[in-house]
Amino acid sequence: MTNTPVAAATALRSTFAVRERAGQLLDRARAGRSMWFSIDDDALDMTAATVAAVTRDRYPSLQIPYHSRWRHFEAGGVARMSEFHELTSEFNAESRVATMIDLAVVSVLLDAGAGPDWKFSEQSSGQVFSRSEGLAVASWHAFQAGVFSSDAARPLQADAEGLRSLTVADLARAFQVTPDNPLVGLDGRVRLLHRLGEALAPFGRPAGLFQDVARPSAHGILERLLATLSGIWLSGNAIGSEPLGDCWRHEAVTGAGLTAGWVPLHKLSQWLTYSLIEPFEVTGSAVPGLDELTGLPEYRNGGLLIDSGVLRLRDPAVTNRSWDVSDELVVEWRALTVALLDELAPLVRNRLGVTRAHMPLACVLEGGTWAAGRALAQELRGGLPPLTINSDGSVF
Repeated sequence: MTNTPVAAATALRSTFAVRERAGQLLDRARAGRSMWFSIDDDALDMTAATVAAVTRDRYPSLQIPYHSRWRHFEAGGVARMSEFHELTSEFNAESRVATMIDLAVVSVLLDAGAGPDWKFSEQSSGQVFSRSEGLAVASWHAFQAGVFSSDAARPLQADAEGLRSLTVADLARAFQVTPDNPLVGLDGRVRLLHRLGEALAPFGRPAGLFQDVARPSAHGILERLLATLSGIWLSGNAIGSEPLGDCWRHEAVTGAGLTAGWVPLHKLSQWLTYSLIEPFEVTGSAVPGLDELTGLPEYRNGGLLIDSGVLRLRDPAVTNRSWDVSDELVVEWRALTVALLDELAPLVRNRLGVTRAHMPLACVLEGGTWAAGRALAQELRGGLPPLTINSDGSVF
């Protein structure tokens, strides 16, 4: 039953619900009933060809890692994971995994779009990074410096008190933010980490969320994150007193009970889940159920579908203004992205001659759709997404 806020929120905290609601909107758009988008199914195969070509260029052996935050830590060809292993050389396996979980959580939650004007200069390598790679490298160095720890003797952790006491000035300093180097949503990022600290109070640190989990499934990781952290998001979306996080209203969507009209997406929570798989696999056990997660509904994957012509804007003039994350256009764009990535993935595999077991969705994204979306955006608009979204630093 979904007639109570708790039951409805629980039902919406699953990738089954994400796919089901996204599928509704895709069927509706294909039937010509969307006021925002039409679907060009003939463009799907050519988009798959583009993604396959990008994948072969990036990973010629087709040994493709998961799409996760750990890829961004490799930015600029710097062996930061070797440095990490040196820093944690005296840790036992359990402590190293806990440190990786802490790092992944804070870095992912700081990974909403940086905006076009922000950059991070890495002194040790002499390189300058922007966008997701810049945010990853900046958070990497901030983590090493103990910015998220309340214990100076234990800098390589994030803990509840350290997160709650973080100031805007602290994060601005760590991320080299100045009036000439603005970071979109700086205040919102700090508020998000404060809320994370509050949510983690019973657990001590992010790794504490999983102390009782020996061998989690991918969806099990996501469920734990959504059950514990749904209240940290700045959206304020809720059913009664139950927070929903990255879950938005679209009046055309049907559902049982109080779930009617809600479209769950859970982008950052799923991005975080993808990024936690590798720490759990350090112990030698594969995390099952990887393909239960969905493609990520963000502006690189979504931009790929618009720029390649799979998604066609009914009114091109919508690109001339900015949109809020809660606007129906944006909610529908993100949902259609989830549904179409599921259709695109097998076409990409067919082009590459690999199986789903060899190339799960996490590897299609990495190979893949995200990189192809970025390349098209760079070619067409100097890297900007096709739609301009007002960001608070906690969704896009």
